[in-house]
Amino acid sequence: MGCCQLPEGFTLRLCLAIVATVFGSAFQHGYNTGVVNSPKTIIEQWVNGTYYSRYSEYISPEGITGIWSVTVSIFCVGGMLGAMFTGMFSDKFGRKGGLLINNLFAIIGGILQGFSPLAGSYEMLIVGRFFCGVNCGLNAGLAPMYLTEISPIHLRGAIGSLYQLLVTISILISQVLGMRNVLGTAELWPYLLALTIAPAIFQLAVLPLCPESPRFTLINKDNEVAATQSLSWLRGTPEVQEEIEEMKAEHEAAKLTARVTLREIVTNPALRAPLIISVVMMLAQQLSGINAVIFFSTDIYKRAGLDEMQAQSATLGMGAMNVLMTVVSVILVEKAGRKTLQLIGLSGMFTTTVLLTLCLALKDQAHWLSYISIVLVIAFVVCFATGPGSIPWFLVSELFAQSARPTATSIAVAVNWTANFIVGVSFLPLANAMGPFVFLIFATVLAVSVIFTWKKVPETKNKPIDEITAMFRQQAYK
Repeated sequence: MGCCQLPEGFTLRLCLAIVATVFGSAFQHGYNTGVVNSPKTIIEQWVNGTYYSRYSEYISPEGITGIWSVTVSIFCVGGMLGAMFTGMFSDKFGRKGGLLINNLFAIIGGILQGFSPLAGSYEMLIVGRFFCGVNCGLNAGLAPMYLTEISPIHLRGAIGSLYQLLVTISILISQVLGMRNVLGTAELWPYLLALTIAPAIFQLAVLPLCPESPRFTLINKDNEVAATQSLSWLRGTPEVQEEIEEMKAEHEAAKLTARVTLREIVTNPALRAPLIISVVMMLAQQLSGINAVIFFSTDIYKRAGLDEMQAQSATLGMGAMNVLMTVVSVILVEKAGRKTLQLIGLSGMFTTTVLLTLCLALKDQAHWLSYISIVLVIAFVVCFATGPGSIPWFLVSELFAQSARPTATSIAVAVNWTANFIVGVSFLPLANAMGPFVFLIFATVLAVSVIFTWKKVPETKNKPIDEITAMFRQQAYK
């Protein structure tokens, strides 16, 4: 579609619903992912001091590392649990209702983290991180689902990509706020962690002004009048009959089948194929090595001769580049298409990963290779933001009809969080054992992902949901 047609259907009311959703959900996801990185040393010192005040002895370095590992990884465990309940939440409370109730977990998590120093309890910090993880696990399924269902077809990809855009922006904000000259101090770090309450309060104030997903209202609640009113509100016009007819066609098809169970989605070939695509796209995102590259980045910068502050600035620059390229992805996803951007991103990441492995392995032979490594790290992040960072989050909602979408989303998002947890737990031991060659594991995953995307992933740009699901039925029963 041409540029002049893109703004069609994008109203101020739709914009309000999008802002309320992504700022209250995606912002939590990114902020809580990045917020503990900068104040790591200060929090570890507080944990040690708290332990000493209880037992009159300090924890061993191994013990501190163990407590810190639990503090970081418990977030992913909460995310896995939250993801598993996405289907139940979205069906029982609705997409909008589920998002609103989910803020309770963020508020509990923020309060526990903020008051943990006052209570002298690092256990409160860990439990608070767990509650934030549950909140983000639910958000990662509910928010893209709601965004997909309220978007006009020709803007579905761009609006779906906004989730990842806010994730990247909030990671960058958490890194800036976590600097020592902002909130990353011994006195202020509890406020840094408690700030997660702010987006929850914002969403609780703004999202009630917006309607429930019209698709959910019509298909799940069988209320065509309310669905028409919701859609008219979002589109800013009563002329919504064409979209309502498309939803009714899906509703009629849904009446013939009950809500899809876990067993059916795995055994039914028409549902299994899009589920495999969704799961592989989520695995490609997390097992691509993006977290490892970001983790290694500061070390790479230091080896290139940058001091502590310069390395921190370079890391912030990388975060800013991630945001910039995600903005580009939002613009391109409706022009180039999902599959094209995914292939470009994965292929670029594969190439940069192989080259980065060589540069890190040979850096002692030639110092200038350290500078090439910096360029490759930034190039890797650029390629990730081009497609693999944002597309998997909303692609799962595009591949399934209403009856299967909650179950499929639960599975795909749970796989994403599980893969995130596995990388977080296993990366350091693997890096210590393999050195720079640990990136070859990620290169292998990326190579397989490129081939799979090229062979199996359909282009969903500008296609109605029922047309996409019909395609999978035809393929399954040829």
